[in-house]
Amino acid sequence: MNIKSKLPNVGNTIFSVMSALANKHGAINLAQGFPNFDCDDRLKALAQQYIAEGYNQYAPMPGLLRLREILSQKTNKLYQQNYSPDNEITITVGATQGIFTTIAAFIQPGDEVIIIEPAYDSYQPAVETMGAKVVPYEMKTPDWKIDWTSFAKLISPKTRMIIFNTPHNPTGTILQDEDIKALSKLVVDTDIILLSDEVYEHLVFDGEQHCSILAYPELRKHSIATFSFGKMLHATGWRTGYIIADESLMREFRKVHQFNVFSNNTPIQHAIADYIEDEEAYLGLSSFFQKKRDLFLDSIKDSPFQTTPSQGTYFQLVDYSEISDESDTDFAIRMTKEVGVAVIPISAFYGSRLDNKVVRFCFAKTDEVLLQAGELIRKI
Repeated sequence: MNIKSKLPNVGNTIFSVMSALANKHGAINLAQGFPNFDCDDRLKALAQQYIAEGYNQYAPMPGLLRLREILSQKTNKLYQQNYSPDNEITITVGATQGIFTTIAAFIQPGDEVIIIEPAYDSYQPAVETMGAKVVPYEMKTPDWKIDWTSFAKLISPKTRMIIFNTPHNPTGTILQDEDIKALSKLVVDTDIILLSDEVYEHLVFDGEQHCSILAYPELRKHSIATFSFGKMLHATGWRTGYIIADESLMREFRKVHQFNVFSNNTPIQHAIADYIEDEEAYLGLSSFFQKKRDLFLDSIKDSPFQTTPSQGTYFQLVDYSEISDESDTDFAIRMTKEVGVAVIPISAFYGSRLDNKVVRFCFAKTDEVLLQAGELIRKI
């Protein structure tokens, strides 16, 4: 058959490649972007309880109402904004489905979508699948900041959406209030939609605050924010997330969502609703992961890597330019084979494959694993 691919240049992701390489060589896998420890036993027991009690049929298309009500209350408390559980919150099959469905709902062939890079690898393929053009804005080492004057030059009459991520994977940086206000000035009188990927909202360190797009009422008509229970609850395999948006945007999102997945896992939604009624289920995450970040950084402080502490997420970048001038992909492969620690090259997060001589470690691992990795890295 003559098949015309919508994504002719897409193969296995670097994440799959590096994880396979780690398995082959028996390396400690700090390339994987998820925890190597389990979620809370209480959360698992709740899921088992609801399965046993027969909550195993379709949930409502927007998600379990009680869960949406809890999320509405959570959003109001954290960001002082009211979002209706009926019309402005939808439970998704992970954040990635929320992102893809948002792009599918609003992006037309010929549109332009600005993506702030380095970027999570699902953004660009989703845009290209809809026949639109990606316009990248490339952040660079060492500060990974956005120059909003330069950014403004990328906006054209064809710009339909801007996709950004805070706290940011892979750089571990966070957007500040002045960043959101600068962005607001660029879009407030336009029809541009802001897709804010906030899956690491509760992983912000050193006393900093997460600047959610939902906290800015002047951007309400423009904004869609996506979140992840997987990141919140150490349960990425449950593939459950949610999006929040103004009713005018959510109406269009749900039109696509109902034909994309219709609804999400019923017993898991019940379990999560029970579990996050206690806000300590997520408010303690910053402290939990900051301790892991600090442990990892301390374990590699005597290595030749150059580091700036991550401000958020569970990722830490390191600059290896004083060690080698090889490409970041080659360096990552050599780290895996020779050092015994698998990492991710940051060029994989750029459409242009820009090489900043930086690689990413994931510190969402047990302390024992982080210390073992640090011991190997100090031998470089």
